[in-house]
Parts: sequence; C-alpha cells; structure tokens
Amino acid sequence: MRDHTYRGHRTRTLDLPIADGILHPDLLPDELAREVSTPLRNHREPYVGVTADGTPVDGLYHLAETGLSHRKALDAATAYLDTLERYQLPVARLPMDSPDWRLWTNAFPVWTPKGLRLSRLTSPQREAALAVIEASLSAEGYAAIRTAMKLNDALGDLIQTYRDSLGEYTYQFTIFGEPSAEEPWGWQLAGHHVDVHCVFVGSQLVLAPVFLGAEPAQAWEDGPYAGVSLFERETEGGLAMRRSLTEDQEERFLMGRSLRIADLPPEFAGPTGRQLSGARQDNLVLPPEGISGKELSREQRQLLLELADVYIKRLPDGHAGLKRSQFEEHLGDTRFAWRGGHGDTSAFYYRIHSPVLLVEYDNEAGIFLDNDEAERFHVHTITREPNGNDYGKNLLAQHYQRFHS
Repeated sequence: MRDHTYRGHRTRTLDLPIADGILHPDLLPDELAREVSTPLRNHREPYVGVTADGTPVDGLYHLAETGLSHRKALDAATAYLDTLERYQLPVARLPMDSPDWRLWTNAFPVWTPKGLRLSRLTSPQREAALAVIEASLSAEGYAAIRTAMKLNDALGDLIQTYRDSLGEYTYQFTIFGEPSAEEPWGWQLAGHHVDVHCVFVGSQLVLAPVFLGAEPAQAWEDGPYAGVSLFERETEGGLAMRRSLTEDQEERFLMGRSLRIADLPPEFAGPTGRQLSGARQDNLVLPPEGISGKELSREQRQLLLELADVYIKRLPDGHAGLKRSQFEEHLGDTRFAWRGGHGDTSAFYYRIHSPVLLVEYDNEAGIFLDNDEAERFHVHTITREPNGNDYGKNLLAQHYQRFHS
C-alpha cells in the first residue's frame, strides 16, 4: 500500500459533493456555492477581454495571410470525427459561436461539460483526439499538456480518491465549428489543471487561454510516473529574470518579498493564490504593474524574451515566430512583476503583462496535500491574449466582418 505522503506532506481528505467529476453546488454552503458557480454565471456575458481599463486597445491584432498550413491539424480533426458514432457527434462538435468556449474551470465543474471525455472513448478514438492536439501544437506544447495530464493521474494515484477527475484521461475534448481550410474552427481540452483553447482563423492560429498546472509538479521517485516533471523552464526562467534585477529596480517590479500567508494582502492569501486571470476572468480589468521593458538593461530584456519564449513556443514554429515578433514589437510597453523570494527553494509569483501576451506563474499552497503555505511543487500557469483576442475573438470578428458581413 502506498505511503500517502509527498516530500514530507500528507494528503488531505476533501469532503466535497462530487460525482462523475461534477461538483454539486446545491450541496455546498451558499458562499462557497456562489464562488464555484462563477464560470457558469459569467460565460454568457458580452466578451471584452483582459484590459488595462475596461476598453481593449485597437489595432493590436491583424487578420492576415501567413503562408502557414494547418493541413495536419485539419486532417487529424477530420479523422477524429470519422471515428465517432453518429450519436456522439452532437456533443463532440459544437458551433463556432457556442458560449461553451468560455465555460471552463481548473477545478471541478458545476455543470455537465460538453465534449467527449477522453477516458470514455475507445482507444482508437482517444488516440485520434490526441492526434488533433499534437498536430496543432509544437512538440514542446504537446509534451507539456501530456505531462500535466500524467501528473494529474499521479495525484490521483497518490491520494487514491476523486479518480473520476484525477486521471490521465479525465478531460473533455470538444471540436468547435467544422474543420475547414477556409472557415474558422478550433478545439478545447478541459479538466483539472489542463484547460487549452486553440483556434484556427485562415492561416492564423490563436492558443489562448491556456491554463496548465500540477500538484505535484514532479512525481515521486518510486511511483508509476517516476521522473515525470513539469515547469522546470517556467521556474528557472523566472528565477533567472528575477535574479538579473537590481536592488535599485526593486520599487518598480517587487510586489512583496514573501508568499507566506501572514505576509500577503488578504485578497492574495486565499486558496486561489495570486493568479488573477484564470477561469471566469475573461473580462478582467488589470492595470499593468511592474517594471517596463524600456527600463530594463539589454541583458534583462533578453532574459524577459527568453522567459516569454517558454510560453510562446507551445505554438508551432511558424506561429511561435510570429507571436515572438509581435511580443518584441511591444516589449517597451511590457511589464514584469514579482512577488516572493528568489532563493533555491523559495515560493514565488511572476507576471508578464504585454499588450498582446499575459503570463502568470504562481506557486500554490496544497489542495490535496497538507502544505498550508505555497511551495514550489504546486504550480499554476496561465497565458492569455489581452485586449480581446482570447479564443481568437478579435481575429474572428475581423474574419466575419470581411467575409460574412
């Protein structure tokens, strides 16, 4: 029998009304029920996007012909849909304008998710679904998603409960639109610690929002996933950037020196951590904080670019290059902020806030493990396209205006 500890921490037993991976809010206290139901209430609100003041900046995203082909992803999506039975198709594929694009949560859903659950597909169907994801991303991007899925299974194996949510394939996969070389389409993969949205508009690709997390971020040494780990580059790249900054710059980037609960403002000390732009925050108003690119040295700017690349390079090569150029174009207006320590074991949070890319990295307290303070082995990350292009919304609006008005 497995010893239910990880790095000296025992597992917690959560007493939640969960069945078939769905959390039933009517069986929760009113305040908690309202909190967990926020995505269900918010996903039909008019979409604005993450902005600095409530109004998106115009002219940041441009509908264009990139010369890049999505044939592999298109063929994979067609092949996947061909594996499905007729009765599965109405759930597996939703209209491109479905509000379910925005209905996702890193935790347990309080609704019946659309899409097909990978764990309930036949092996050929599941492999076909995964092939769509693989064909849409870079090798690094696909590996990160698959690793997060495996670590979710490792967590379930460690705590021996909630196996309908904590498994390698306990994720809903949904195709939006009709896979096509001419018309927009995309897909969503949603579940615990993995929420990925990919949209094709002509020869352009948008990968946002992307939430990836893990508890633990490295599997234990003697378990079935020995050696499986995630977020080394996100962690080490963040530390390299932080350690390059000087004491004279601290007042411009340092939000606080500790993630200990006693040292945090109350709004950042709760179970959701420091991350602001997660699920249900599609219309977040987030004034830029931190040191700007124009205030950095040449070496510091290079480290910031390399850190952003860790997230950008989840895109296929050609699209990653385009996104990197777009990010560089706005580097002077990009902010970097940090909270926490920067020692070898310190917990920390950082944010990269560009007009065209938002990244948040946060070390968390335990949910299923009993560490009440944030530690390195529980990580949440999210990337978004601020100013209205999450889910490809800005490019989609331009496409429909140009070709369907």
